[in-house]
Amino acid sequence: MKYAGILAGGIGSRMGNVPLPKQFLDLDNKPILIHTIEKFILLNEFEKIIIATPSKWLSHTIDTLKKYNISDSRIDVIAGGKDRNETIMNIIEHIEKYKPIEEDDIIVTHDAVRPFLTYRIIKENIDGAIKYGAVDTVIEAIDTIVVAKNQDSVTSIPIRSHMYQGQTPQSFKIKLLKESYNRLNEKQKEVLTDACKIIVENNQTVKLVRGETFNIKVTTPYDLQVANAIIKGDIHHD
Repeated sequence: MKYAGILAGGIGSRMGNVPLPKQFLDLDNKPILIHTIEKFILLNEFEKIIIATPSKWLSHTIDTLKKYNISDSRIDVIAGGKDRNETIMNIIEHIEKYKPIEEDDIIVTHDAVRPFLTYRIIKENIDGAIKYGAVDTVIEAIDTIVVAKNQDSVTSIPIRSHMYQGQTPQSFKIKLLKESYNRLNEKQKEVLTDACKIIVENNQTVKLVRGETFNIKVTTPYDLQVANAIIKGDIHHD
């Protein structure tokens, strides 16, 4: 089985003084979350599309889906966890209540606030997760990356051709992800900001899927301006 997990757990602290979490902000007269979900419901491959949202925004999420006529029976809305990876584990737990996890079941996890992902990216994530067990969507780093461990002065400058910027989806065989997560100690779990790091910390392979520069994450007012320019065609993408 193939499952999608839409991570809508953020509260949008970097968006500034806004009344709603960023996933509910309007992009071309429609919440960002709705744009993202519409990409997933186009794919028949998904058995379930699970949206994980902050518990206090559960009813608002359900109302938003109704308002924009998203009535796909595969969609479930659940409460997320205290961080990204706990949210993914909540999604997996929800799947397990629906149907026991089999060896080749996969999950495609995606940020609710990346509304411009493409069919190709989703399809390559599905195929890659089935074939390799874990894949990460990335683009090549354009800028030189500077490491400053003390946040004050340069510690190192890695070779740019080795550097990539992470996007989503990140996709996994569910059993591999869950077992890898359960092997981590609490200290390791605390510093995780990325689901693929769960696999890397267990010395397992994560293959790369090519993302797109326009597959942006809308986290700041500037990002929202760029997203509006993309959707109106002022910034072109193929």
